[in-house]
Amino acid sequence: MSVAEVIEAALGDEDLEWQRLDESTFAVALPGEKRLKTACILTVGSHALEIEAFVMRAPEEHREQVYAWLLQRNARMYAVSWAIDSTGDVYLSGRVPLSAVTADELDRILGSVLEYADGSFNLLLEMGFGSSIRREWAWRVKNHQPLANLAAFADFAQRPVVDDGPQ
Repeated sequence: MSVAEVIEAALGDEDLEWQRLDESTFAVALPGEKRLKTACILTVGSHALEIEAFVMRAPEEHREQVYAWLLQRNARMYAVSWAIDSTGDVYLSGRVPLSAVTADELDRILGSVLEYADGSFNLLLEMGFGSSIRREWAWRVKNHQPLANLAAFADFAQRPVVDDGPQ
């Protein structure tokens, strides 16, 4: 069985949205709690399975602090690492040897991607977009607009700003 067939069979057994983009590329939508979905691309290369998942756009503020936070976690991560592209957008990226790709390993890899992306999403947004979140919260409160999609940031948005850094 080829690696692509292993991936297709494994994804077919999971309750995930996915599609095969071409003979070597799969797009998987990982459902989260803090982040609605994390799009993950799996590409079967000549020697390795490449994993890439978009996490967030480049931070508007505190870039160095956000990037330092990401780098400090890389040494403890499984299968993927934090990465940024030329515009500063944040991704999870990794490679595993084709010989290691099994259904169980794919489950561990996708679980790691989901844990890292979803588990740190709100904190990353607070660090990188805190001022925007607070402005949006204040505008909605002032104009009696719904706050439902900002509910996860209620404590953060209402906390007094000490140094405008992450709280």
